[in-house]
This record gives sequence, structure tokens and C-alpha cells, in this order.
Amino acid sequence: MMKKRNAVIYLIILLICMVGLGLMAVFGVGEDKSGAASSIDLGLDLAGGVSITYQAIGDGTPSATDMDDTIYKLQQRVDTYSTESQVYQEGTDRINIEIPGVSDANAILEELGKPGSLVFQDKDGNEVLTGTDVETAQAGTQTNSMGNQEFVVQLTLTPEGTQKFSDATAAAVVNHDPIAIIYDGRTVSNPSVQSQITDGSAVITGMGSYEQAESLASTIRIGGLKVELEELRSNVVGAQLGTSAIRTSLIAGAIGLALVIIFMIAVYRLPGLASSLALILYTILDVILLDAFEITLTLPGIAGIILSIGMAVDANVIIFARMREEISAGSTVSDAIQTGFKKALSAIIDGNITTLIAALVLGLMGSGTIKGFAQTLALGIFLSMFTALFITRLIIRIFYSLGFEDVKYYGQAKERKAIDFLSKKNIFFAVSGLIIVAGIVVMAVNSRSDKKALNYSLEFVGGTSTTVEFPKEYTLEEIDNTIVPYIEDITGDGNVQSTKVAGSNQVVFKTRTLDVSEREEFTQVMVDNFEVEESSITAESISSTISNEMRKDAVIAIIVAAICMLIYIWIRFSDVRFAASSVLALVHDVLVVLAFYAIARVTVGNTFIACMLTIVGYSVNATIVIFDRIRENLRSARNSSDPAELKSIVNDSVTTTLSRSIFTSLTTFVMVFCLYILGVSSIKEFALPLMVGILCGTYSSICLAGAMWYVFRTAIARKKKA
Repeated sequence: MMKKRNAVIYLIILLICMVGLGLMAVFGVGEDKSGAASSIDLGLDLAGGVSITYQAIGDGTPSATDMDDTIYKLQQRVDTYSTESQVYQEGTDRINIEIPGVSDANAILEELGKPGSLVFQDKDGNEVLTGTDVETAQAGTQTNSMGNQEFVVQLTLTPEGTQKFSDATAAAVVNHDPIAIIYDGRTVSNPSVQSQITDGSAVITGMGSYEQAESLASTIRIGGLKVELEELRSNVVGAQLGTSAIRTSLIAGAIGLALVIIFMIAVYRLPGLASSLALILYTILDVILLDAFEITLTLPGIAGIILSIGMAVDANVIIFARMREEISAGSTVSDAIQTGFKKALSAIIDGNITTLIAALVLGLMGSGTIKGFAQTLALGIFLSMFTALFITRLIIRIFYSLGFEDVKYYGQAKERKAIDFLSKKNIFFAVSGLIIVAGIVVMAVNSRSDKKALNYSLEFVGGTSTTVEFPKEYTLEEIDNTIVPYIEDITGDGNVQSTKVAGSNQVVFKTRTLDVSEREEFTQVMVDNFEVEESSITAESISSTISNEMRKDAVIAIIVAAICMLIYIWIRFSDVRFAASSVLALVHDVLVVLAFYAIARVTVGNTFIACMLTIVGYSVNATIVIFDRIRENLRSARNSSDPAELKSIVNDSVTTTLSRSIFTSLTTFVMVFCLYILGVSSIKEFALPLMVGILCGTYSSICLAGAMWYVFRTAIARKKKA
């Protein structure tokens, strides 16, 4: 351990750091208040932003395919402002862009330029390519002739563009003439041609930084739209939710955190106090780094952070359980602390790395809100590992060195008789199968009726956007409490989004698609109850804000993440059966929660993706802890091919880690339950299925994962003998 004098010094330093960082999280540093919670970038739902509507120009109405392609590319462009930006179609030939956290529409318009106006010209001014001839444009690096890394823009052309560019570069290479890239009437790059390019792949060099390369690549992408657009209107819009939404969420987080701290101290005594201090530091650092990394925060993001506080307890629970086991085995408290952290390390690292793999894949391959979720998740993983493995350990060592050496301050594990979980495995498999089948049946029945398989929100299927000019200004709270209930009565749906237009009395209401009679009823309600002029009400059909391409990106990202996790677990455990069982348990949890969405008709919106991704990370983490104990017990097994001994190993491993599984789930459930009780409706729709997912993840880890591994192990062993 350490000397008492050093322990006092470390404790003082730690407390000073915590107070200093806490003040920074509240008040910030400098004029821009860097690090403060108030400086964190907020999404449209919390802070509002800029709404820009573009009109397609040219002959005729653009095709649906061209509009979809344009929306997808615009989404990639505006993601550079914020991962929470939204792009969706309005009517048949208009596109809306909503970017959170900004208030200068003109500045955004100037930076976006004129979509669809990119051309490539040779030295004499002849057009050799247009933006639609470019398939992709990405920022990257390459090694130059001097052996140094340089920033470049990598272009991939369409088949038609490949032939055009081959002819143009063949003519230009004779005198090393340039081919200018002109966007919105301005030359953004004028690279010289060094050789004929015939394979449709080109590189633009001379970039001063990665940011400059990314800016040019982004400009080329937006200039390559199939539909040329011009600005129709732009507005500064207010937050979709009132300040009460943030306030109630933060209160829920504070209450949940307090309950978790009380629980940890009551159950784990002095180590529980140490973990509570580390947990407070975790929360402070999370706030500071959200601002430092410029991660855009939405209301579901706040829920995700509050959830991660509950999950951060997990590593501490694993460590403390190990410490108590060592004390029960006769180790001194000092040795138990050292050994407890050492034995818990593999489970903590493997569990967090599998989740981190998912976060990295989702961040690289996902789009929109998927990227934002992945950033928040990755940050939480790093912080939870740091605070558990370093801060909690340091605090416990300080306490021990200050004289808290008695076993009574730490507790010891009670000897438990192994529970025979495997004897009930067929019942567990049957129950899970019935729930999943019930969900599939309900979705099939709903699909055949007037309902959809799931209760999709307008983010998934689009809807109607109605702009109302009121005779007076209403606050968001007044809109939510007074006006929205009338609209909910008309639609029979609680998923109504309201947005104020800054500097006016206009409010935009987004709902599911309204038919003619419902639009008429909507208008009449506004006229009769709020003295609105009928002529000041306009309604337009809007597309989903989650495009088909974004859904495809999300599905591909999740599949790739699952494959990467499977490979990692396979390598770490040297047994593909561990990996297969983990992924099957994960798929089980997703399908059960999906069944809950279908049966309970919970709205499937933006938070649905975040909910499913949270469950994926949570489920894998819990399963890894049990598998880590099975792996450890296998090393000391006399005959690891004997089914009876394997059964004993699985039952012992699940029983030994049972308190960890229950306690971690309980602390996480408490955090989410507080959100459900105190949160606004959108948070409730996120919290409810998440609670189901937490319970399901606990069930699958305890009752299914080990059983599936046992079945795989014994079945394969029997085949080898045969």
C-alpha cells in the first residue's frame, strides 16, 4: 500500500481535483466557458437551430430516386455541422435541412453554397465533368515522393465520368495543364494533371490540413447532387422541447445517482464509498469531455449518459465481488485488494472492449444519430474503465493506508450452494422462443391489417408538417399543455412534434400523415379554439428523417459490429462457442425487445435505434463476465470434456457471478426507472423498452448464455467421439 502521510497528500490532491473539475463543469473556463455543461452542443430538441428549405429547379418534378439520393448526400454534408442534423423531403420537390445549435441562417447558406452546381473545367474553360460524374469524395492521407504523409482528397468517378476524365486528362497531360474544380461559380481547387487517369480514381494533393481536405471533399459531395436546388426559405427555430424537459431529466439523473450511491455504500461499505466518489468524478469528466469533443447532445443523449452512470458501476461491482471472495478464502485485506483488481481485470477489459468495438464500428459506418450515440457510448466506456481501474483503486488504497484495515469495512463473500440453472435450460429456451414467436406473430398480424408491423413514428415513415400562425406568442410549455392535446385527439397518436419559429408567432407541428378530413378538423380546431386565421395554416407532406440509406447504414453497421465482437471474443476466449453464444444471447435480447415494441405498440422513432444499440452493449458486457468466470474455472477442471463436470462449472460460474448480475442490473434499472417516472413523454418512450431490455439482458446472461455454451460444447464433443 502506501505510507499514511502519502495517503493524506493523495486524498487532498484528489479532493482538490474533484472540486476544481466540478467547478469547471458548472462554470467553465474563460470567456467561452469551456468545459461547462452550459457549453455543450445541444440538438434541435433542446436548443433549436436553423431550418432551411430548398426548392428543386429545372424542368419537371425530380424522380423519387433522385430526391432520395440528394437527401442522403445532403445528410452526409450537414453531418459535418452536427451528427444530429436532419434532412427530409417536403412535398414533391422541396428538401428541408435542420441544423441544431446555430442561429445564423445566412452563414450556413453561404457555407453550404448552391447544391448541385459543381463542374470540372479544362484550361480553356470547357466543361469536362459535372458533379454527378463523381461517385464519392473522401479526405485521406498518402505518402508523397519524399516519404512524408500528406493530406489529399480521393475521388472515385462513375463509369461515365471515368471515360470523360480519361479523355480530359489525356489532353491535359501533354503540357501538365490544370483541370479546375469550380463550385457555385468559385474555383475551389485547380490541380495540374500529371498523368492520364483511366481507372476512375483520382487524388487531389496540396491540402494544408485534414480539415481542409475534408472541407473540399464535402464540397465536391454536395456539388455532386443529382437535383439542383435553390433556397426557398430559411428560419431560426426554437427548441422542440421546453426547459422543463432538461430540468426533469437532470433531476431524474440526480435522484438516480443518489440512490445508486446509497446502494453501493450500503452493500459494499468502504469500497462502495470509494466507487461513489469515483462515480461522481466520472459524471464530472463526462460533462467536461462532451464539450471538449464537441459531441451534440439530445434528450435521448441525456438519457444515455444517465444510463451510462448506472452501467459504470458494473466494473466496481466485479472488483468488489472478487475482493470479498479473496477475503473469504483467507487472504488479508491488503492482498484481497490487489488480487481482486487483478482477477477482475480480464472481465472488465473484455466486456468493455467488445462494447467499444461496437461503438467504433457504429461511429465509422453509421450516420446521423447513430454517430452521436456511438461517440457518447465510446466516451462513457473509456471513462468508466479509467475511474474503476485507477480512481476507485487509488481511493481504496488511500482508505486502507489511513487505517481502515479491518475486514468489517470491506465484507466477505457468503458461501452459496450452486444453483442448478442448466437443469432448467429447456424451459428457459422454450420461454424465450415463445416470446420471440409471439412478437413475430403480432408483427405479421399488424402487417396484414391496417396497422404497420411496428408503430413507426414520423422519423421512420414521414408524415404531415403543419405550420400555424397564431395571433399571439405561446411558450413551448403552453404549446405542449394547451395545443398539442387537441392534435393528439385528432391523430390518436401521442407522437406530435412542435417547433417554434424564432421571431414570429409561427409554430410547426409534425404528426403522422393526416388525411383530408383530419387536416380539415385540424384547421377547424385551430380556428375555433385559438382564433387562428384559416389562411395562415399551411400543411405539407414530409418524408422520414431516417432515410432508407440511413437505415441500411445502421443495419450494416450493427451486423459488422456483431461480427467484429464475435471475432474478438473468439480470439480472447480461444473458443468460437463462447463467441457464438454471446452473439446469440445478444440477438435474443434484441428480438425480445422488438417483440415488446410490437405487442405494446411503443412508438418506434429516433430513440428506437439508440435503445437497441444500448441493449447490444449492455447484453454483451453482462455475458462476458459470466464467460470470464467459466474460462477461469475450466483451467482448474480435472476433465473439461466430462459433461457432468462442465455442467458443474457452468452452474458454479453463474451462481458465483449472480450478485454482480443482479446488482449491476438493479443500479442501471434504478437510473432508467427515475427517467421513466420523471421524464417527458419522449423520454418515457425511450426508458420503458430500455427497462425491458435491462431485465431481458440479465435473464439471457444468467439463464441462456451459459446454457447455450454448454449445449455447443457437449454437442461438438459428442460429434468428435462419434
